[in-house]
Amino acid sequence: MGKKRITTAAGEEGAKTTSSSRGAKKRIERGTLYIRSTYNNTAMLLADEKGNTVMWSSAGAMGFKGAKKGTPFAAGKVGEALADKAINAGLKEVGVVVKGVGAGRESSIRSFISKGVTISSIKDETPVPFNGPKPPKPRRV
Repeated sequence: MGKKRITTAAGEEGAKTTSSSRGAKKRIERGTLYIRSTYNNTAMLLADEKGNTVMWSSAGAMGFKGAKKGTPFAAGKVGEALADKAINAGLKEVGVVVKGVGAGRESSIRSFISKGVTISSIKDETPVPFNGPKPPKPRRV
């Protein structure tokens, strides 16, 4: 998680040392939560009002492997983890954009709400094909 800096007070023998890994994190009160739910995984991304990514998480990043990544349970755990991070950053209100047809669509939103974040809107942006794939040719026997 980055390099640690050790600072000492000048002029003191055996002075206290403090370590700081980073400066102040970005504080956001409103943002947009993007949820991409596929059959194999669920990924959540939190962006600020300008659209810049602030934090993200996914079922694979949480430690789930294989078919378990696409389950509603894994999506719920992702939602809880991201909500905890977001509350520490000062998030109060969020708009949700859902994309995909996986099993984790609802459970990820529900777990995010359960941590106390207000949801202002939910929008579904799942891509739908206009014509779809070309049908197979008739079988020749």
